Amino acid sequence: MNTITVYRLGRVEYEDGLNLMRLFGDARREGLSGDVLLLLEHPPVLTLGRGAKRENITAPDESLAAEGVEVFETNRGGDVTYHGPGQIVGYPIFLLPEARRDVRRYVRDVERSIMQVLSEWGITAGPIPKWPGVWLGEEGDPDARKIAAIGVHISRWLTTHGFALNVNTKMEHFRFIVPCGIREAGVTSMQRERGHTLSLPDVQEALARSFCAVFDSERVDAPAPMRTVSIAVVRGHGSEARVLLVRRSPERGGFWQILTGRVEADEAPAQAAVRELEEETGLRLPVEDLAYRHAFAVGETLPPVLAEESGFAVHASPDAQVRLGPEHDTFEWVDVPTALERLPFVGLRETVKRAVAGRGG
Repeated sequence: MNTITVYRLGRVEYEDGLNLMRLFGDARREGLSGDVLLLLEHPPVLTLGRGAKRENITAPDESLAAEGVEVFETNRGGDVTYHGPGQIVGYPIFLLPEARRDVRRYVRDVERSIMQVLSEWGITAGPIPKWPGVWLGEEGDPDARKIAAIGVHISRWLTTHGFALNVNTKMEHFRFIVPCGIREAGVTSMQRERGHTLSLPDVQEALARSFCAVFDSERVDAPAPMRTVSIAVVRGHGSEARVLLVRRSPERGGFWQILTGRVEADEAPAQAAVRELEEETGLRLPVEDLAYRHAFAVGETLPPVLAEESGFAVHASPDAQVRLGPEHDTFEWVDVPTALERLPFVGLRETVKRAVAGRGG
C-alpha cells in the first residue's frame, strides 16, 4: 500500500516553502522518499500563478509593504492567491501512480479531501465547475464564497503546490486582491462560518486523515525536526542600529550570518541561545525571545533535513568586545540594510528585522 508522510511544520517563509517543494520533489523523483503532505502556515504573501493578471492585485506596493505582505510569482496554475497566518497551506508532493494519472481527477481528489474535512465542522461545501477551489453556495448564488483555493503544478505526474484552506485567516487581507481573478464572488473562512476560532492542529489532523483516505494511502507521521536557534546581536537604536555579522570559515561555507546553532537534547531554545552566544562571541548577555519560530530545509540534502528555528535578540553595549569561536573567521558591525543584503537566508533576515524593531529601528 502507498504511504503518505505527513509533515506539520508550523510557520514556513514562502521562499523556504518553494525550496521544500523542490527538495521533496527531487527526493520523490529519485526514489529517496515516498509521497509527502506538507501542512504549514505562511506569513502574509500574495502569489501569482501562471495565468495571473497583475491588475488583480488591487493594493499599491506601499500598502502591501506597510502590512508586511510580499509578492511572489510561481509556476502553479491559477491567478492571484493570498496566504497568511490562520490559513492552512497544504503541499502534496505525490508521484501519481499510473491509475491516477488524470489532472482533473487529481484536482477533484484534492477538493474532495478538503470537503470531507469541512463536513466534520458542519460546513457543506463543493466545487463550482467554472471556478477553481472549494466553495460554499452554487454557481449563480449571489452569496457564493470560496473557502479554499487550489492551485497545482504537475510535471511528469509529480505534484507540487496544492491548496490553501481559510481556517482563522485574517479576511481583511483579501481586500488586496481579486481572489483567483474572480470578481463575482467572495471569500470566507471556517471561523467566519462557525462563528468562533478553530484549533489549527485539529484541522490539520483532519486533513491528514482525509488525504490518506482519498488517496488510498497509509499515513506515516514525520519525525520531529532538529531544533535550532538564531541570535541577532544589535547595538544602538533607530538609524544608528548596528547588527553583528560573523563570517563562516571557508570549510563551513564562507558566508555571512548572524549567530546560529543547534539546541541540545536537554536544553530549552533560550538556554541554547545563551550558550551559543558565549561560545561564538565570548559575550555573556541576556537573550530576548522574539516569538519567531519557523521551519526550513537545512542545505541541499536529499531527502531534506528539516529544522525548526527559534529567533532571539541580544542588545549589546557600544563597547562590547567580540571574541570569535572556531566556526567563524571574522566579524563586522553593519547597518541594517547591509545586514539584510548580506544574509543569504530569509529566516535570518526576519530575525534581524524583529530584533531591530524592538530597538526602535
